[in-house]
Amino acid sequence: MPLFFRKRKPSDDSQKRLEYQLCRSKEAGADDILDISACELSEVPSSAFSICKVLQKKVLILHNNELRSLLPKGCDISALATLKVLDLHENKLTSLPEDIGKLALLQILNVEKNRLKALPDSIGDLRLLQTLSLKGNYLSELPSSVGSLHSLRTLDVSDNNIVQLPKALAYIRTLESFTLDAVMMSYPPASVCTEGTESIQRFLCTELGEEYCPPSQYLLPVLENDSGKQNCDHWDGLEEAWQNKFSDYEKRKQKQQEKLAFERHLEERQKEHTQLLLMNTSHKENILNSVRQEQERLEQGVSQQQRAQEAERLLILEKVRQAEDSISSRISNMLMDNNRQKKSTEFLQAMEEDRIRMEHLTAITQEEANSLRRREVAGAMQKMLSDSCAMSLLQEASDCRRQSLVSEACRSMENLDRKFDKMLSLQALDKSKAIAHILQEEEMQKAAFQALQLQKDAVHGYIRNQIKLIEGELMQLTKLEIKKRNLDSENLQEILVEQRTALSDLLHQLLKQRDQREKELRQILAEMELKSESNQQNYWMIQYQRLLDAKPVSLRMQEAGIDKELVNLLCKLSGQHYLPILAHHRVTIEALRHMNSSDLKKLGINELGIQKALLNWSREHQTEGVCKAVQQDQVSEVTPTAPPPSSPPSLPDASTTWIPSPPLTPGTPVTPSAPSPVEGPGSSECVVCMETGSQVIFLPCGHVCCCQVCSDALQNCPLCRSNISQRVRFYHS
Repeated sequence: MPLFFRKRKPSDDSQKRLEYQLCRSKEAGADDILDISACELSEVPSSAFSICKVLQKKVLILHNNELRSLLPKGCDISALATLKVLDLHENKLTSLPEDIGKLALLQILNVEKNRLKALPDSIGDLRLLQTLSLKGNYLSELPSSVGSLHSLRTLDVSDNNIVQLPKALAYIRTLESFTLDAVMMSYPPASVCTEGTESIQRFLCTELGEEYCPPSQYLLPVLENDSGKQNCDHWDGLEEAWQNKFSDYEKRKQKQQEKLAFERHLEERQKEHTQLLLMNTSHKENILNSVRQEQERLEQGVSQQQRAQEAERLLILEKVRQAEDSISSRISNMLMDNNRQKKSTEFLQAMEEDRIRMEHLTAITQEEANSLRRREVAGAMQKMLSDSCAMSLLQEASDCRRQSLVSEACRSMENLDRKFDKMLSLQALDKSKAIAHILQEEEMQKAAFQALQLQKDAVHGYIRNQIKLIEGELMQLTKLEIKKRNLDSENLQEILVEQRTALSDLLHQLLKQRDQREKELRQILAEMELKSESNQQNYWMIQYQRLLDAKPVSLRMQEAGIDKELVNLLCKLSGQHYLPILAHHRVTIEALRHMNSSDLKKLGINELGIQKALLNWSREHQTEGVCKAVQQDQVSEVTPTAPPPSSPPSLPDASTTWIPSPPLTPGTPVTPSAPSPVEGPGSSECVVCMETGSQVIFLPCGHVCCCQVCSDALQNCPLCRSNISQRVRFYHS
């Protein structure tokens, strides 16, 4: 049962019935019955208790309501002390009042089809109770106080969960009819219960050691007591009726007139209410018709406006295409002229460099060799920094490339040549200054070393590759979803949404891992800076050269003694970071054949995909070795003098053995793949401006549908209308 429930308001008919029954019970000369059944009551009105107490009603009928409790707040059950019949069937009662034993005159109690789970012990105080109906409840047992009902004649406990009867039932000597579910009974046994009430009473008397007596011997005194009380009540009522006969007649006549006036008033109010409803319905229909006509007119206007905008957009696109063609032709001519001038300049520079190199070959010294080495390292560092800066500049310049190309096409050839010569001289001067500045500035050397370390880091490279793959998959999924939506096709929509959600979650995780890896590399760089000597010159240039001259991990592992095929397998699985572990423990192919997943986990290889791939590869390598040995034996038997043929060992076939791409860290899911779209790879169109390509990924939905400029002003995704928590910019390769 819920802790809180809303009281349902009774209907008008139920409310009228309740008022009518309460008024009728208060009339003079009314009978002793208060019938407020079928009034949709959730609790008994307090006025009913007052009527029963003042008018001493003997019958209270409350069936077919929604009562959850018999006693409302502020009422006492002693107000019902005069009741002889209490009918509560077909309600929602979960319990009876604990002091129900105060109804000493009660003879009939009907609580069928409720939700009772237990009976109070005070029910045994109902000494005059003759009929007790408990059918259709949730009772699991009867209290032992039931044995005190010495006047009980009929007892019905069917459709409950009772499997055992209390032995105290044997003390009810007047019981004539006992109804229960005999098949479910365990005590008394089902065989005894199926024989009837007499068999059950005999069994219980035998269990208690009592002598069984039929109910006919005890029934006559009870009936005599009841008849004596009824006669007394009859004479008392007759005497009171003669005394109040004439006064009651006048009161009854007055009440009848008031009742007729009240009914006429109710009929007039109902007619007025019906007329108001009809007027309201007609007014509502008129409003709906006007709204419908206005909606149709607006839809027609919107459709016409959309067609006009579509025609205008197509015309603008055609003009833009023609302008792009003319600009591309002019740019190609300019590039051809620049290439011709560049070739002549390069040829002269090459001749000058050859002459200078021939003059200085004989006069070079060790100091000059060291200076040349430092210059080469500085040039490499400058190239690394310039490449990263150029990449960022290219990314920023890609948004305004079309405007720059249009503006450059309007310039004359003479100004371009003059500015080009000036830019070459400035570039040479800036390059020399940058090399000298790099040799002097330690911070730039440190930045170059950090950039090279980030580029050489295998973990960061693996994360970058995974992010690029997921960006491409999300872009293809968005294009496919837009195409399905334009074709009004709802097939595969749920599959596309699930794949896009999985890819966006994985992209979010990979971005977090990339930031974490960059933070770890920055910590390593800070530790190296603390360890460096304060008086050491060109420290970061030396570290840069060491990192540049470092051997690959696979070559170092081969020198350490690890099998070349095992190194190649781990490189294919992106598990190069496990090579130092295998080299430290000197793991060979023979040792792998005798290992299982738990052994690899103890060594430090925690990824399940790499564990399975290593074990499968070692078993297949063993099978190939056995087959080759058998073939060599057969060849030696036929031609013992011929040398056995040798073939290089091969890795397991990727088509038959499933080798998953392992995640970088444990717990990272494998990258899912989206369905291959019909169109080829390429940038999709921005759904807002419909001019530029899509450049931003919206998280958490994963849609790729907007350019950089349009995405800044958006708070919700234009495709799925979900909130945007993060924007990821990507660039088309």
